[in-house]
Amino acid sequence: MKVLVTGAKGFVGKNLTTQLRSNGCHEIYEYDLDTEKSLLDEYTKDSEFVFHLAGVNRPENESGFMEGNYGFTAELIDAMKKNCNKSPILMTSSIQADHDNPYGRSKRAGEDLIFEYGREIGAGVYCYRLPNLFGKWSKPYYNSVVATFCHNISRDIEITVNDPDKFLPLCYIDDVVEEFLKALAGDPSVSGKFCFVPVEYSIKLSDLAYLIKSFRKSRYDLRLPDMKDDLTRKLYSTYLSYIPKEDLAYDLLMHKDDRGSFTEFIKMQDGSQVSVNIAKPGITKGNHWHMSKNEKFLVVNGKGMIRSRDLNTGEVAEFKVSGERLEIVDIPPGWTHSITNVGSVDMVTIIWVNETYDPNRPDTFFMEV
Repeated sequence: MKVLVTGAKGFVGKNLTTQLRSNGCHEIYEYDLDTEKSLLDEYTKDSEFVFHLAGVNRPENESGFMEGNYGFTAELIDAMKKNCNKSPILMTSSIQADHDNPYGRSKRAGEDLIFEYGREIGAGVYCYRLPNLFGKWSKPYYNSVVATFCHNISRDIEITVNDPDKFLPLCYIDDVVEEFLKALAGDPSVSGKFCFVPVEYSIKLSDLAYLIKSFRKSRYDLRLPDMKDDLTRKLYSTYLSYIPKEDLAYDLLMHKDDRGSFTEFIKMQDGSQVSVNIAKPGITKGNHWHMSKNEKFLVVNGKGMIRSRDLNTGEVAEFKVSGERLEIVDIPPGWTHSITNVGSVDMVTIIWVNETYDPNRPDTFFMEV
C-alpha cells in the first residue's frame, strides 16, 4: 500500500513511519515542513491512505495556529480533490478542540473541514481527538510534560509542577500507533463521529513527577518500579529513552573478598531480589540456612557443586552444575546449603531470593551442610 504521512518527522510521525516500515509497508510518502511543496501534489496522486498528522501547537504568533492546523489541512484536501483521490484520511486532532482558545479553535476548524470533505467526496475520514501523548522521541519543552520531566530528571535538572493536583489524561505512543494501524486496516475504534485510542490513562501531575523521580532513584536503591501497572511500565520505558547515551551504564556495588564477590542486581516491588555471586576456584560459599527465605541458584559460568541438607529429616541433596548446561536449583527454607567452585575458572551464579535482604531481620543462620 502507498501511504502518505504528513508531519512525518514529528513525534507521532516518526513512531508511525518506523512501525510501518517494520511491518513491511514499503512505499511511504513522507511530507513535512522541509519537504518540497510540489511533492504534496505528487504524493496525493496515488496514495491509498493518508495519515494527516501535521499540525502546530507552539507557533511564533497566534495566527500560526490557524495557518498550521486549518490552512495546511485545506491544502491537503485541495490536492486530494485535484487528483480525484478518495482514499481514506486519518487526521489527528486534540481534546483541546473543545476549548475556546486559539489552538482549540484552529483544531476544531481543521476537524470541520475534514468532515465536510468526507461528506462531499464520500471518502473515509477518521478523526482522533488525542489527549496528551508520551513515549520515545517526544521533544521536551514542546510535545508533553512527560517528555520534559523525563529529560530533566534523567539529567538531574530541577522540574516545576505548577498544579500538582491536576489530573493529566495520557496515551502511550505505541498504543496510538497500534490504533492507527487498525484504522489503516479498516477497523478503527469509533465513538460517534470521532475515533479514539482505547487505552488511556490519567495521573496527577504530582504523582507523575514522583514516579519519574523514582525511576532515577532506582539506579541507586536498585528497586525497579511495579511493572504490573501498565502506565508505570510504559512511563519507565519512556524515561529510559531520555537518558543521555553516556549515562546508560551505571556501576553496582560489588562486595569483594579473597573468595570472590557478591553483588545485588535488582530488587523487585514484590519483595524479591536478584544478585550475582562470583566464586574463585576451590571456594565454597554458603553453609547457612533460612527460616522463611527460599532461593534459586543458576550457574552461568564455570562448574560447581551445590549441596543441601534438610534440617528436619537429615536428607542430603547434591547437584553438579555448569554454565555449559543451564539448570536452576531450588533452595527451600529449612535446608542448609553450600555451593563450591569445582572448576578451574571463576564460577558465576545468578541468585534469586524471595525476600530483599533486611539487615534487621537477616534470616540467615550458619550451619555446615
